Amino acid sequence: MFGYRVPAPDEAMLISGGRRGQGGAPFRVVTGHGKFVLPIFRKVRFLTLAMCEAEVAETCVTRQGIALTVRAVIAFKVGNDTESVVNAGQRFLSEQDQMSVLTGRIFAGHLRSIIGSMTVEEIVTERQKLATEVLETSKTEMAKIGLTVDSLQIQSIDDGDTGYIDAMSAPHKAAIQRQAQIAQAQATQASVEAQQEAARNQAEYSRQTAIVQAQYSAEVDRAQAQAAQAGPLAEAHAQQEVLAAQTELAERAALLRQQQLVAEIVKPAEAEAERIRLLALAEAERMKIQAAAAASYDRVALDRMLIDQLPQIVKEASAGLQGANVNVLNGADGLGEIAAGLVGQGLTILDSVRRNLGAPEGATGGTPAGAPAGIQKADGGTRKAPGRSIEID
Repeated sequence: MFGYRVPAPDEAMLISGGRRGQGGAPFRVVTGHGKFVLPIFRKVRFLTLAMCEAEVAETCVTRQGIALTVRAVIAFKVGNDTESVVNAGQRFLSEQDQMSVLTGRIFAGHLRSIIGSMTVEEIVTERQKLATEVLETSKTEMAKIGLTVDSLQIQSIDDGDTGYIDAMSAPHKAAIQRQAQIAQAQATQASVEAQQEAARNQAEYSRQTAIVQAQYSAEVDRAQAQAAQAGPLAEAHAQQEVLAAQTELAERAALLRQQQLVAEIVKPAEAEAERIRLLALAEAERMKIQAAAAASYDRVALDRMLIDQLPQIVKEASAGLQGANVNVLNGADGLGEIAAGLVGQGLTILDSVRRNLGAPEGATGGTPAGAPAGIQKADGGTRKAPGRSIEID
């Protein structure tokens, strides 16, 4: 409609040429709705209410005398109330771009002032405190020109080539690096342990799987073998019994061989030793007979001759025993009986010779001394004594 004007949602419409606005303002302020404006008689201008931005890059000197370059961003706009619109319209309506320039200068001044009262450590570690103080100190000035600040962000703080900030942060960097290295080492160790644990778990799983598979295969094979080889299993049991019998037979054969070795080697050696002992006994008996013959004057010559032949008789008898296969059935008693038998044979021969030559029977009559009762033969065969058994071949 001709002459009807409507401002945008982020604009304020300023109408001049008519009656004054609120508080004696040279124009009327219209926001949020339209207004009929008479052409030619009224003039309409629009002031933005949108958010604006101003950047600040200012070199400031701290309380320690260290120069810092501070970069900040200010977000501001024209206030929504009529008074702020009137103040901003009177100053920036013709050149609204100057709002950012003027705002940046205002904040730069406040930054220099506030940073000059702080140390580098405070500025670096308490940026929010710095921004809050700048906002508080600039609020009055910004209100006078109809602007409000939504936020102030300190983007960077640079000390140039002085290296103060780097030196100040060095201990913290070293600590952080140490913590990072420790964390990396712990993470590496945890990763290695996790890998090792995973490997162990995998190995255990593989082992258990292999065992289960082996058991399953063994059970299947055993079942198949039992089902398909009942006959071969019975044959195997029979063979096992045969092997057991053969083993027992071999053990018996080994025992018999051992007894044979004793009979062929040990016993002949013992018989030879007994023969030597018998010879010694015969020699001792000869000496006794010589002594007895010396006491008997009428039989000295005959007894001397017979006594001289007694060792030869015993020797011949024992020589016959040397090549014989002797089985002693009653141990040491049997060997003693053999020895006594040999001496007895010699004495029996001696007594027989005496009787044939007419010697008195009472000289050496009866059974020779030392000979066991019941000995009947001296030329081989079987000779038995009470409670004993001796076999001579």
